[in-house]
Formats: sequence, structure tokens, C-alpha cells
Amino acid sequence: MKILKVNPENLRDSEEAVIEAAKVMLSGGVVVFPTDTVYGLGADATSARAIDKIFRLKKRDVKKPVSIVVRDLIMAKRVAIVDKRLERALNIVFPGAVTVILLKKYKLPENLTAGGRTIGLRIPDYKLIQFLSENMGRPYVATSANISGEQATTKIGEVIKYFENSLVKPDLILDAGDLKFSQPSTVLDLTGEHPKIIRIGPVSPKKLNEILAI
Repeated sequence: MKILKVNPENLRDSEEAVIEAAKVMLSGGVVVFPTDTVYGLGADATSARAIDKIFRLKKRDVKKPVSIVVRDLIMAKRVAIVDKRLERALNIVFPGAVTVILLKKYKLPENLTAGGRTIGLRIPDYKLIQFLSENMGRPYVATSANISGEQATTKIGEVIKYFENSLVKPDLILDAGDLKFSQPSTVLDLTGEHPKIIRIGPVSPKKLNEILAI
């Protein structure tokens, strides 16, 4: 379980570590990284084996899908069905602390979506993650870095404690220290005629009302 220090406030100091993280994920590994909400676990979303490692590491029920990070709206359209109405909604929420649930289009591994027809997408408002996305060049899993049933966390010490004695460990941890207090992302289901809030998160009621009015 390799640990590399990163500084989200100065991306130049962190470029080598982030590039290494992308290489780890592209080779099938799992990485812990900071985000604009809580610490996340990442893996190549096109690799069923890498996704399986995420589930084993978190001890997560395989019937529960995991969400992905996409680089931009173009990539979002490759993996999900996005019409003009949905595009307007995505332009409001991306980048930001909102995960949107859409009907999937691209044939991603079945264990990513638990065999379902929908996929959760996010573009964090966080330069380090956006740089990681550029170096990945493909979608990647982003789920909270904790054992299922435990609290998602902004504290690096808690992340390390979750996994240090686990049989399955992350291949790399990007250590940005303790993050600002936050919550896991707001989750919006946009698959129906009207948007539906699945999970309340850090997004302001004003922005939510903008989205819900679409």
C-alpha cells in the first residue's frame, strides 16, 4: 500500500503522483484519492477485474452499483443517454458535488452497474481529479474510501486505518492530508420525466432548485 503526498492547492507539486495514480488504475489497480467531497476509491471503469477489487476492498454488496467519474460532457455522452434537456441539467451540475443517474449507453462491465440499466456519473470540481481524468482518458470508478457500513471520511488517518489491516489493500494512496469537512455528493436521478433527489449532499438548495426546474 504505497502512499504519495499530494498538494491539491499546487498541482505542479502533485503532477508526478497523479500521473502515477493514472498508470496504476490503467493497469488494473485501485487508488485512494482526495475529492471535493470525501476521500474516494478509484479503478478503471472498463475493467471488470478492477471493479471487483473495489467491491472486495470495501466489502460491498455486489448488488449495489458504483458511480464513475467522467472527464467531460463528451465522455458522459459516450457512456450514457444524454438528450438536450439532460445536457442543460448537466451543464448546471458539472463540475460539482453532484452525482447524476442516467440511462447507460456504452457497454460497461456488468459488475459496475450491478446488471442494471442506469449509471451514476460525476465530474468533481477539483483540479487534482480533473488532471487525473485527463491522464486516464477513460471513465473510472469513484466510490467513498471506506469499508461498507462505515462512514465516508475526509480524514486521511481514518482512510489508512480502514485498509491497513485488510487482506485486500489499495495499490496507491494519494495523501492530501485532512480535507475540508464535507459530505458525500448529492445524488440526482435524471432517468424519469422529473429529476428526483436520491441523496441530500453538499449542494445548495438554490442550485438544486435550478436543476429540478429543468
